[in-house]
Amino acid sequence: MAKLSRPMISPPPQLSKAPTGITGLDQITGGGLPTGRPTLVCGSAGCGKTMLALEFLVRGATQFGEPGVFMMFEENAQELTDNVRSLGFDLDKLVAKKQIVLDHVRVERSEIEETGEYDLEGLFIRLGHAIDAIGAKRVVLDTVEALFAGLPNHAILRAELRRLFRWLKDRGMTTIITGEQGEASITRYGLEEYVADCVITLDHRVAEQICTRRLRVVKYRGTAHGTNEYPFIIGERGMSVLPITSLQLDHRASTERIPSGIAALDAMLGGQGVYRGSSVLFTGASGTGKSSLAAKFAETACRRGERALLFAYEESSEQLLRNMRSIGIALAPWVKKGLLQIQCSRPSMHGLEQHLVMMHEMVLAFRPGVVVVDPISNLSLADSEAEVKPTLMRLIDLVKQLQITSVFTSLTSGGTSATAPEDSQVGVSSLMDTWLLLRNVEFNGERNRLIHVMKSRGMAHSNQVREFVLSDAGIDLRAVYLGGDRVLTGTARVAQEAQERAAAGLRQEEHARKLRQLAAKRKALEAQIAALRTEGEAAEEDVNFAIAQETLQTMNTQQNAGAMAALRGGIKSGNSRTKGSR
Repeated sequence: MAKLSRPMISPPPQLSKAPTGITGLDQITGGGLPTGRPTLVCGSAGCGKTMLALEFLVRGATQFGEPGVFMMFEENAQELTDNVRSLGFDLDKLVAKKQIVLDHVRVERSEIEETGEYDLEGLFIRLGHAIDAIGAKRVVLDTVEALFAGLPNHAILRAELRRLFRWLKDRGMTTIITGEQGEASITRYGLEEYVADCVITLDHRVAEQICTRRLRVVKYRGTAHGTNEYPFIIGERGMSVLPITSLQLDHRASTERIPSGIAALDAMLGGQGVYRGSSVLFTGASGTGKSSLAAKFAETACRRGERALLFAYEESSEQLLRNMRSIGIALAPWVKKGLLQIQCSRPSMHGLEQHLVMMHEMVLAFRPGVVVVDPISNLSLADSEAEVKPTLMRLIDLVKQLQITSVFTSLTSGGTSATAPEDSQVGVSSLMDTWLLLRNVEFNGERNRLIHVMKSRGMAHSNQVREFVLSDAGIDLRAVYLGGDRVLTGTARVAQEAQERAAAGLRQEEHARKLRQLAAKRKALEAQIAALRTEGEAAEEDVNFAIAQETLQTMNTQQNAGAMAALRGGIKSGNSRTKGSR
């Protein structure tokens, strides 16, 4: 019977897209902006519209071989060149190579009002000339409001807008047109978003005195795209968008184990430490030693020859190095060797999303083996807790995708952590592979630290509580003693140890005394045995002597009897013969 085969279904043709080269944006848009079509980028003042458009143009010219024309209506070419030089964009060089044309068009509102006439014919001629001069594939118009600022007649404005978008389409230009945000609509005139094939909004919001930039693809004709809001920053290397929700739970799970640097802690974790690429969380009240343990992870990674990236939100770099040095954790040599990078900042310096984007950039640039974030609970000071958890989840997913072992610390509520260990400021424990809980216990007039493993996915781990000691000799985990209904730590443990040593000494002395008594008894018994043996031998000798005497006497008696018998019978003893025998 012939095997039936299913007809091959070819995938539908995809919309041609021009990559932007902007980190994250191409991932969100599924490859870039629509080729040969206009894209509208709108937002409020200072949200980054010009930066996005310019980087799209620069990346296109330098990375994808697509020259571009930047036509501006507000700032001039020199101002724009100066503004972006700090980002590493040398527009003068690109202009000299004829990869980019910068054209400043001055629009005078008074002239338009005087003549009463306005159309874009002149603009088309000027723009067409610039495009033809370098064979441009990309065009930026910044901003559309400035272009139509002097046109009070909205009917003409709408007609010209449509004509502008159509003209760009007919020329096959991949275009970005920037626009300002309207009060009740995405754009000021409420028309641009309908005629554009792709609309991207940029947002620059301020909450609790902290600014955060976010990007959203509002529409993208003919293709699927990310629909969420994505945080982005404008950094030293341009714009970076974090495509958070595109990350999937498809990361590889390594079977390699890496040590923590503390042998006793590794022993609690099955004897080999944690899995590479897993996430580790230390939670505890203030002063329980979370930062020290996390720093030890970083130092141990450097000792293995791996890079470590440490984000600190409470101490400066120098303070951290000094404090860790006091407990035997030497971080400074690894910083000098370039294996350890410490990034210190206040949580309030940026919004949470911007912190996340910056972490993303640094991780990708440094490629560490271990990332330490100390503490993540401080990030919640700048944002609501409801926003912190999903953001950290995105960070965890990112490092897991890169097979980077991540170590986080989180502050718990304090003294009640023993009864409510999950009562942390950031409820992320469920996201972690390994969770170690640190606690302070007060007893016998002192305060000591305890540590135990709350969970560790995929490995056997100890259920014992260990005392956690920080000293100038380093970090040490010691066994705790149970006394009554509680564990003994610190001096109570030392006293218990001394008491047990004394008891052991007494038991040893008692055993020695009993052994001595037993030896003396054995010696006495042996002496008695020897005396008895001597007495027995003497008795045996007496008996033997008596037997010998008796034997001798018997023989004498027999001899005497024989002699007497001979004498009585005339028989001479010896050779004497009777007369009859001669």
